[in-house]
Amino acid sequence: MPDDNTSTGSSAFARRGRRSPATPEAHEARPSAHDVPVPSDQTAHSDLEPWNPGTPLELDWLRHLRVNRSAAERRTASLPGRRSVKREWQAAWLLRAVTCIDLTTLAGDDTPGRVGRLCGKARNPVRADLLEAAGASGLPIQVASVCVYPSMVPTAVEALAGSGIPVAAVAAGFPAGQTPFPERLDEIRTAVAAGASEIDIVISREHVLRGRWGDLYDEVGAFREAARGAHLKTIIATGELATLSNVARASLVCMMAGADFIKTSTGKEKVNATLPVGLTMVRQIRAWRERTGYRVGFKPAGGIGTAKQALVWLVLMREELGPRWMQAGLFRFGASSLLGDIERQIEHHVTGRYSATHRHPMA
Repeated sequence: MPDDNTSTGSSAFARRGRRSPATPEAHEARPSAHDVPVPSDQTAHSDLEPWNPGTPLELDWLRHLRVNRSAAERRTASLPGRRSVKREWQAAWLLRAVTCIDLTTLAGDDTPGRVGRLCGKARNPVRADLLEAAGASGLPIQVASVCVYPSMVPTAVEALAGSGIPVAAVAAGFPAGQTPFPERLDEIRTAVAAGASEIDIVISREHVLRGRWGDLYDEVGAFREAARGAHLKTIIATGELATLSNVARASLVCMMAGADFIKTSTGKEKVNATLPVGLTMVRQIRAWRERTGYRVGFKPAGGIGTAKQALVWLVLMREELGPRWMQAGLFRFGASSLLGDIERQIEHHVTGRYSATHRHPMA
């Protein structure tokens, strides 16, 4: 078992003025998620759940946590075969998947023009003629957010003005999380000040690999404070955490520290979102909900590029957490190419023919 002789996170707990959830009285005294102050020029996206105020760090919970990799792999291997969504139901599920996409561009050659075109696609993610043929022309089909680097936040905010689509920004030294800590905090504050209403931060993998759970708790708590006015998604970079037990513990610590979403990957690791990892994380979300009463969202990211994969992830969410976690308020896909394949599948549904990929450009 990793060494737990580290900071317990009490300093971060004291800063946020939280009370232990150990008793019913404490449960009733917990601050509401709406108590987090929101600057006058920032509003939470209406589809998102209220902020997760977090709890004190509970090391005993972590010490008793184990994940059986073989069992997780057997469970997730059964998903594609046991659950099959066909015909009009498949089209409906795929349209739901569109509304859960954080449409993303995180490339070194991003330009304001590219981001502007991506925002145009975000407003109208599926061609109008396809929506009409599918009987969905009256539905508000838009992506959940547009995710960019902090430097591109002002461009995205301007391009999405009036659409209701929030802008998300990666921050805190994305993707490696190896920049100096004060700079990571400043990057978060800069993104929020520029108009980002969702912040995707990366944790320090070192804290997980060395079992320094108190340090991880304090780190995420500091990010939570810096991101006031925005929802916080914590990227735990599962492909670099060595074991599923570490994935589970990191997920819990981030939720204890006030994360609103837990996210699998940056998309830059060698191994990104996998179903066993997803199962491990969503079961911690379920345990968190049962123990504290708070809902936390989940975001798989990296390597999800086909409509078939999206359907399997939606099945996982429905079976493990229920229909509420199939909506953008609690579930997101971090993706750049997924939308194009979904649009192709919807065209196949209405015409019976597959179109060429270039007929459905991303931006």
